[in-house]
Amino acid sequence: MKVLNKINVILLTGLTLSVSSCNKYLDVEPDNRTTINSVDKVAQLVATAYPGYDYLSFAEAASDNAEDKGPGVGSSVDTRDRPYVWEDQIGSGTNTPTNYWNGCYEAIAAANQALESIENNDFGDEVLQYKGEALIARAYAHHMLAIFFAKAYEIGGANDSPGIPYVKAPGTKVFGDFTRGTVKSTYDNIVADLEEGLKYVSDQNYQVPKYHFTKSAAHAFASRLYLFLGEWQKAADNASLAAPSGEFLSNLRPVNSTLKNMTPAEFNAAFTRSDIKSTLLLTNAYSTWTYVSTPRYGVGAKMSRMFTDRHVTSGVLDNKILNYGAPNYTTYKYLYYFYYTGPGIGYPYIMQPLLTLDEALMNRAEAYAELEKYDLAVADLNTFYSTKIRNYTPSMHTLTLDKIQNFYEETDPKKALVKAVLIAKKAEFLEEGLRWIDITRRKITVVHNVISPTKEETEIELGPDDPRRVFQIPEEAKISGIELNPR
Repeated sequence: MKVLNKINVILLTGLTLSVSSCNKYLDVEPDNRTTINSVDKVAQLVATAYPGYDYLSFAEAASDNAEDKGPGVGSSVDTRDRPYVWEDQIGSGTNTPTNYWNGCYEAIAAANQALESIENNDFGDEVLQYKGEALIARAYAHHMLAIFFAKAYEIGGANDSPGIPYVKAPGTKVFGDFTRGTVKSTYDNIVADLEEGLKYVSDQNYQVPKYHFTKSAAHAFASRLYLFLGEWQKAADNASLAAPSGEFLSNLRPVNSTLKNMTPAEFNAAFTRSDIKSTLLLTNAYSTWTYVSTPRYGVGAKMSRMFTDRHVTSGVLDNKILNYGAPNYTTYKYLYYFYYTGPGIGYPYIMQPLLTLDEALMNRAEAYAELEKYDLAVADLNTFYSTKIRNYTPSMHTLTLDKIQNFYEETDPKKALVKAVLIAKKAEFLEEGLRWIDITRRKITVVHNVISPTKEETEIELGPDDPRRVFQIPEEAKISGIELNPR
């Protein structure tokens, strides 16, 4: 395999502090320099109500989509080292949980300022789609915060453990009275915002719709949320509504056709473009994720076996996993864009897919399994794999319930189907951060290998009730009276 060239860009120390108000955490002041007195200004403000930082580095490193490739691999400073062994990261540097926390609350502040402006002005019905977008963007950012910084929602449980601060108004003072509420109250607020927003969300008036919560993106988010809540029918219904005319097959990622036929450079440039039909929501995120081409903790030989080992379909997954000298592998999914501030100095950004039809289809398959609509779940898996298996041939690769149960040695059809869905997503969304969402939601145990300087290899385990599954809230948030997560 051809060696991939690194892009040499000097990154300034403490760069994120100059890009955003990272010190403020929850206390994001509204931008009072411009009066929001028109629908156009509301639209511009709502367009900023999406996290400007990503969760990829720490979510992937903490998950079972990463492995230790040993001493001497990677850079001297690897932001994945602490998440890999489930230790708290200190500070708000690039790719850290604190940085993502800040990005989410900055997005929430923008949504709240837009909603307040809508409330205080008579803009007429023209503004309603932006009201819907702001509400759903606020719900999305809070849900992502809940996934990483609070215990997972327990279906049928009390859910009385601390949630995350649900902020519904623009900041008016530097340090406010913020409380975490409970996991239940957090999710109640998320659902309320989502369902209200769905009344107004629209596909109209967007130059590039995939940078916004359109109807399809909103329903895809709803399908994910309702899986957390165990509201299986709502999850299935919203997943169906995410697809154009309810049709998934021609709109999934064309892994074994169009994407397969691209050169690595073409694939790298195409994967996160807005014209990929499966992508429903994109965001522009400041990130150095995969910028370092040889991370110690990430995709290596063990992870790459997902694309070579025996598969439930009896086929082999197509992929663009690149090997540029063992143990260095990459999915090569992210093309970097640089905002230059001087010769050789700049800010790196990626376009990050946040919601896709591929995920929505698997959400529906999982919901169908829980509803004991096994034939429908199997049908969705077959639709999914028809675009992923190399040289897909229905007579050879079509799944049946018996085939799935036999492969996973599982007598319970529901458990077998859920396992099949989760494993399908694990491979498809490698290096996209979604595996951690399923690990959290399904209480999946994670086992990591650890290689010592003497090359001895041991294992560490993160069980379903380990408090380290919940990322630590920023230390500075204590200034606002927010309690930290137990350790």
